[in-house]
Amino acid sequence: MNEIKFLDAMDEYLVHCQASGYTAKTMKNKRQEYKFLSNFITKKRGTDDKLLKDIAVVDLKAYFRAKQHRGNKPQTILTTLKAVNAFFNWCVGEGYLKENPMDKVERPKQPKLMLKGFTDDEVKAMIDSFGTKTYLEARNKAIIAMLADTGLRAIEIRTFKVKTLIDKDNIVIMGKGNKERNVPITPALKKFLIKFERHKEKYFKGFASTADNYFLNYTGGEISHTALWNIVREAGKRADVKDARVSPHTFRHYYAVNALLYGKDLYTLSRLLGHSSVSTSQSYLRSLDDRTLIQRGIDISPLMNFGKNLKV
Repeated sequence: MNEIKFLDAMDEYLVHCQASGYTAKTMKNKRQEYKFLSNFITKKRGTDDKLLKDIAVVDLKAYFRAKQHRGNKPQTILTTLKAVNAFFNWCVGEGYLKENPMDKVERPKQPKLMLKGFTDDEVKAMIDSFGTKTYLEARNKAIIAMLADTGLRAIEIRTFKVKTLIDKDNIVIMGKGNKERNVPITPALKKFLIKFERHKEKYFKGFASTADNYFLNYTGGEISHTALWNIVREAGKRADVKDARVSPHTFRHYYAVNALLYGKDLYTLSRLLGHSSVSTSQSYLRSLDDRTLIQRGIDISPLMNFGKNLKV
């Protein structure tokens, strides 16, 4: 087993993550979290020269207890725990450690929160809230429609390229971990895209865009993360959506739940969403509210499906 300093191992792991194709946002979060952890460990032990193999389970438990005392929510602590666990798993894989000390750190119990999703009426109202008289309105309408009809991640809808829209029947998306997948474009969605493309061609006729993304900002560059969120929030505001959290991910949730309700199997849904595991897609099943489950129960009722052929 190789002996390596804790901080050196952490620096090497961050390079590994960057080489693996993690997004700039993910790398920023990882660097921040590992900085917190390293500061805690070095401050607690009073040295920057601590060997990786000398990181004690008690140190890690103390780190997560400190987060709890600062009022961090269980979900936040769990996210941190997964990031720290990934680092130590990598250390084991590299031969720097014999076992992962995080295996002995207890996971926080999470309250089962029900994610309130969009209704069909709310999604329709958000799409209808934008017109088609200007480039930006047509673009925003197309973005909302595509979020609802494809389940794309925020970064995916911001960054997919014109050339990946194959014959307007599907697009090739480069998702998390540089994994490529095909996403279908339905005729219903295609209607919005055709009108958007007409406005886009006219709008950028006078000057060249600086990016080859399908959706562009008003100067011809890539739409920022904040700008996309603002588009979604504006749609929710115009449609007067009150109960659900208005965010790009809630559209992804809406797409997944509808796919499951209308008979899409978990394996297919997992591939369409770009999930690395079917269990990730399965989590959407737990978010179905009582009203939806009751309606689903009625839809699959044998007696209801007998219809008029059933004698009473």
